Amino acid sequence: MAHGSKKAVVTAIVANAVVTVLKFLTAFAGGSPSMMNEAVHSLMDTLNQGFLLRGLTEADRPADQHYAFGHVQKKYLWNLWSAIGLFSIGAGLGLAHAWHAWHSLNVTDEPALVEVFGVFFDPLGLALIVLGIAFIIEGYSFIVALKEFLLAMRRDGVSSPVRYLVESKDPTLIAVVLEDSVAMLGLVFAIAGIGLTAVTGNALWDIGFSALIAVMLGCIAFYLGIVNMRFLADMRDQSAEEVFIQVVKGHAEVERYHDLRSIVLDENNTVLVAEIELREEAIVPGLRNLIDQQVEKMMDQMPQHRQLLPEVKSYLDTRAAVQSTLARTEQIIDELEVELRGIAPQVTHITIEVKGITGDVMP
Repeated sequence: MAHGSKKAVVTAIVANAVVTVLKFLTAFAGGSPSMMNEAVHSLMDTLNQGFLLRGLTEADRPADQHYAFGHVQKKYLWNLWSAIGLFSIGAGLGLAHAWHAWHSLNVTDEPALVEVFGVFFDPLGLALIVLGIAFIIEGYSFIVALKEFLLAMRRDGVSSPVRYLVESKDPTLIAVVLEDSVAMLGLVFAIAGIGLTAVTGNALWDIGFSALIAVMLGCIAFYLGIVNMRFLADMRDQSAEEVFIQVVKGHAEVERYHDLRSIVLDENNTVLVAEIELREEAIVPGLRNLIDQQVEKMMDQMPQHRQLLPEVKSYLDTRAAVQSTLARTEQIIDELEVELRGIAPQVTHITIEVKGITGDVMP
């Protein structure tokens, strides 16, 4: 499980849960469309981040008889459910509430004062106070997520935050950062809508900004859905494949490669498969010594009277040739895997098949 992602998700859940309660109480007391949409927004964030946490927990389970490579891709399934829920429920309810508020708009109504612990507040003023508190709480969650995002970005050698939002292989962390960013922007919109309504006396400002919050929520959910679907569609690890090509070209005993493919399981696990052909002039000369050593070793394990039999000598030569070729082939594959993992540690599952030895046959 990605520690940075989990820390950001847990912080966001706690912060949004507290803010959700405050926003709903204020929305019901004052009747502000923007505040109600912000309450729905925070509720959806809390539920969806719960989905993200469940995905991280599921992804941490080891491989078993049903999941050969572990459960890592379940993270993307839970993230996708999170994005769908955020879009269909959060954005849909937000737009529906804004539409209803617009149809029942009555600018002549005077809002009643709201009593809180014996103190009477103007509903709009109370809403601004609660939004200010929410700004502080959600701001802390945003800072935690942003720090983890920047750490991951530097670790992956990316300098542009916008580029990392597109290229990152950790959509859970991306989801938290984007949801927290949208939450902060939503608070700004809600404050603007409520504030302009208080100044002008026209509730259309409040309704307009509440609709904008819902649209913004839908856009970010749509993007997160696309990101997670990309990882569920057997996306290739281009960087790992490029590293493999470099490693093969730099190995003296490998002539060429074929059928190079990879699948990203998650940000820490990539499956890579390929076929290679070995270079005859680099392989064959060294095999003679290995074959002779194998024959000598097997001869020492046989009775002396059998060592002189022609059929025994022929059998041992053949067996030693096969064993030496296999041993050298396995050694080359091990060398390729070690070098590949050293440069691209995310490649945790490697299958390299030797298709043959190329070169001119000597007369």
